[in-house]
Amino acid sequence: MSRTHRTRLRAGLTATALLSAAALLPTPAHAEATADYAITLDPAAKGAAIDDTMYGVFFEDINRAADGGLYAELVQNRSFEYSTADNASYTPLTSWTADGTAEVLDDAGRLGERNRNYLSLGAGSSVTNAGYNTGIRVEQGKRYDFSVWARAGSGTTLTVGLKDAAGPLATARQVAARGEWRKYTAAFTATRTSNRGRLTVASTHATALDMVSLFPRDTYKNQPGGLRKDLAEKIEALHPGFVRFPGGCLVNTGSMADYSAASGYQRKRAYQWKDTVGPVEERATNANFWGYNQSYGLGYYEYFRFAEDIGAMPLPVVPALVTGCGQNRAVDDEALLKRHIQDTLDLIEFANGPATSTWGKVRAEMGHPKPFGLTHLEVGNEENLPREFYARFEKFRAAIEAKYPDITVISNSGPDDSGTVFDTAWQLNREGGVDMVDEHYYNSPEWFLQNNDRYDSYDRQGPKVFLGEYASQGNAWKNGLAEAAYMTGLERNADVVELASYAPLLANEDYVQWRPDLIWFNNRASWNSANYEVQKLFMNNTGDRVVPSTATTTPGVGGPITGAVGLSTWATSAAYDDVKVTSADGATLLSDDFSGDASRWTHSGAGAWTVQDGQYVQTDEAAENTLVTAGDPAWKDYDLQVKATKRSGKEGFLVAFGVKDTGNYYWWNLGGWNNTQSAVERAADGGKSTLLSKAGSIETGRAYDIDIKVRGRQVTLYLDGQEWGAFTDDKPAEPFRQVVTEDARTGDLIVKVVNAQDTVARTEIDLGGARTASRARVTTLAADQEAVNTETDAPVTPVTSTFSGVAPTFSYTFPANSVTFLRIKQR
Repeated sequence: MSRTHRTRLRAGLTATALLSAAALLPTPAHAEATADYAITLDPAAKGAAIDDTMYGVFFEDINRAADGGLYAELVQNRSFEYSTADNASYTPLTSWTADGTAEVLDDAGRLGERNRNYLSLGAGSSVTNAGYNTGIRVEQGKRYDFSVWARAGSGTTLTVGLKDAAGPLATARQVAARGEWRKYTAAFTATRTSNRGRLTVASTHATALDMVSLFPRDTYKNQPGGLRKDLAEKIEALHPGFVRFPGGCLVNTGSMADYSAASGYQRKRAYQWKDTVGPVEERATNANFWGYNQSYGLGYYEYFRFAEDIGAMPLPVVPALVTGCGQNRAVDDEALLKRHIQDTLDLIEFANGPATSTWGKVRAEMGHPKPFGLTHLEVGNEENLPREFYARFEKFRAAIEAKYPDITVISNSGPDDSGTVFDTAWQLNREGGVDMVDEHYYNSPEWFLQNNDRYDSYDRQGPKVFLGEYASQGNAWKNGLAEAAYMTGLERNADVVELASYAPLLANEDYVQWRPDLIWFNNRASWNSANYEVQKLFMNNTGDRVVPSTATTTPGVGGPITGAVGLSTWATSAAYDDVKVTSADGATLLSDDFSGDASRWTHSGAGAWTVQDGQYVQTDEAAENTLVTAGDPAWKDYDLQVKATKRSGKEGFLVAFGVKDTGNYYWWNLGGWNNTQSAVERAADGGKSTLLSKAGSIETGRAYDIDIKVRGRQVTLYLDGQEWGAFTDDKPAEPFRQVVTEDARTGDLIVKVVNAQDTVARTEIDLGGARTASRARVTTLAADQEAVNTETDAPVTPVTSTFSGVAPTFSYTFPANSVTFLRIKQR
């Protein structure tokens, strides 16, 4: 595809000026392909105002973002609460080893009713904790604070030690314990640095232990029992305008009951804020949706305090009593709904009420008499049942607005960027006059390049958009480039998109459930992804208003959808039969009834395929993406017909077309997302985006007739002879994007240019009559598209420089695969 596009240089830019400007640009050591562009500003025109809170962060406890992450506790399973409810492999002694007699009990001798388990340690026995990742990280000369709750007879001595395989890491401490439950403390100074530390507690007499804890003294802002300093500082360095918390799927999955005897102390509950405040030893525990335990040491108070510490707006999310994330159930319990609505009102009082109020007093007793100043609150998250959700949302909103009319109540539009759920949710939100709607989507880099104009056509009089979760399915530089290009469109539409946050925020490299992520870490280090560098550049250079501008584009080369065909499954066993591919003129390209073998098919995915009774069967019910393909990648304008039957498993079946290779194809995903919806997805370089989706499920044992007609770039899909849907995939993936903003404080024009191609972009920039200085401060991110930042290597790092050739009209060459910000002072 040609990337060369010639635009005539403005007549007012003389040859001398061109030579002068060119002399200021770095000269490549070898000839590079060049594309020519033009950017024209209109400073006198009115542009959208940009709120200081536009860009923020979304914190969800996924990938061990809380325990073992931002929450600086070094002891894993400190309260012996791990359970098979959290993870099938867990026991109450997970992460602990015992020497002697040690038993976890759940009886009347416990520390508190909401802290159910405790450890009974025999005389002369000890327990050792392995921490997270490779172990407990300590640094030579640093201080560490130990604490434990203990119940013991007189004369009991607890000996507490830090060691690794090479020996002690600090001088052991002895603590005399006696009587009923009481908190004991000690402090260590590490004598060596180690990533593999172990904490041991030994007792001379029989003792009950709970809440065994070790924190670094050097936490974020030196707060006891606080946050891991390097992670908190990386988040702070973004200068986010808001912090959305605590989820995500943590909010809208599981039981909506409380943690009490009346509910049987349910361990798989939606995240409920009252479980997470007050003294840490009195907080509830819970199973985390992502497959581990939540201690709630990092709770609502800590979230509010962290948001305040970094100068961000707190934005909590509460359950709407409709589950999502594959569960998709509406809770029909009016009393329970009223309780959750009252909990939400109590949350606002906790955040904003005076210290004399019921919940303001709880906040004050935790150390913060002054209100937190909550202004926005979201009800629900990615519900797939839009009508059921909205009916409950309306009740929350009415109650909140009646008592707290200044609070902005945010709704949502489901888990995707389009489709039946999305359309229905938006219709309900518009008709109901909702203030703001939260959109979520995770798509391929190509989708983000194609959809820069997504919000250009949104109703300026309708609800504002909160883009609460988005990412381009990877941490390579090509993903950062695509996201940067998309963010120029968000800023251009700042009158519609008021808030936006990348997701997820954090990932512990040894406990990953979701990729990509903004900040990566282990127990010894943390590092910025390429995506982080993009977010930081935009967040630190947002500006206060958009300066209208236009730019030329890159010519594209159109062509039909081409590719072979394929069959696949996802966590499902399915059988396929009577596959036929016919060209538009009626010629048979492929016909396979599997009466013989499957020699025409190439297996490139997981799973186990075999021919059984004249059907091609994938038998592995656990395998994901089991793709087999057949045919010619050059095929175009064809009909694909196949008979498909689900045999068992969680989902339905996947029928692929336009298959170029294992990372580039389309497939019709029937019965996806735990058999709740069907969609057409496009994979480009491994990243997927949804082109069309509808709610629906696939029945086990029923044979379905599938027919896919590909004509040019138009595709029509039929299920059992009825048209299911159609789409045209013809949007260009424009690699050259720009936006210009103005910083009201400094008066700077901020010219932001993304060049997401392997070609330098020689660009004529017309400042539209703005009077400016001749120098610009330049920040550039540039790297190979496949570059990935790691713990030991950061190929995507900002480089700052000065450009001295600014003029009313000037030329600047933007490097290949780059994001460049020019800050130009106005006179």
